[in-house]
Amino acid sequence: QVQLVESGGGLVQAGGSLRLSCVTSRRTFYAMGWFRQAPGKERAFVATISWSGSTSSYADSVKGRFTISRDNAKNAVYLQMNSLKPEDTAVYYCAAKNSNYWYDHQPDYWGQGTQVTVSA
Repeated sequence: QVQLVESGGGLVQAGGSLRLSCVTSRRTFYAMGWFRQAPGKERAFVATISWSGSTSSYADSVKGRFTISRDNAKNAVYLQMNSLKPEDTAVYYCAAKNSNYWYDHQPDYWGQGTQVTVSA
């Protein structure tokens, strides 16, 4: 079992930036990712990264604006969000896959979520 703890959410104006962080409770060899759930919508894939960091993928809606990265020495994964839009408003969840890479978008572990609100 592993716990994921997110931080870095908050309120920002459109066009602004936020950086989300997620730390795991122990060292893992897991692929990591970020998902989000907007009000009234299902939880959706945002970005994922392999354990080595060599492979990442993004939802079309965030490509060119968001960047996922990780620091395995710190058991951490990050999501840098730039040029934020009101439609990015959601609860953002850190997720982990019990594998070195993502072969689907079905996490094995979830964090508790952090709220990101983008005002117009």
